[in-house]
Amino acid sequence: MAKITKPAKPEQQETQIRLRYSDVDLQMFKELILDKLAKAKQDYDLLISSVNHSGSNDTEDTSPTFKVLEEGASALSKEESGQLAMRQQKFIRSLESALIRIENKTYGICRETGNLIPKERLMLVPHATLSIEAKKKA
Repeated sequence: MAKITKPAKPEQQETQIRLRYSDVDLQMFKELILDKLAKAKQDYDLLISSVNHSGSNDTEDTSPTFKVLEEGASALSKEESGQLAMRQQKFIRSLESALIRIENKTYGICRETGNLIPKERLMLVPHATLSIEAKKKA
């Protein structure tokens, strides 16, 4: 008698058959990333300007008494803004790397498993390079 085997689950078949996302999908992801990149760069510029106090109306333009009282808070705020700016810069680099992967048509492929990262994950984290399964192992 012939042995009956169960077919692979649909999502397994899709990742085994499809080695990469279609050009239409890649274009959709590119537009999403470009939107996020523009917003990220705008946020970065705001953070940098707050660190440099360019265009601000803080205690620098008031009497020295207020400046002394606010000096500690200002230093802390600058440090926090600087850290946020560094994180934002890292995010921008990640988005730019994702754009390169789109151009190379390697976008959306898990760097650990080689399988496609689900669209849902890429819509939420467009710069992801690992599937959820691979990320949990790491």
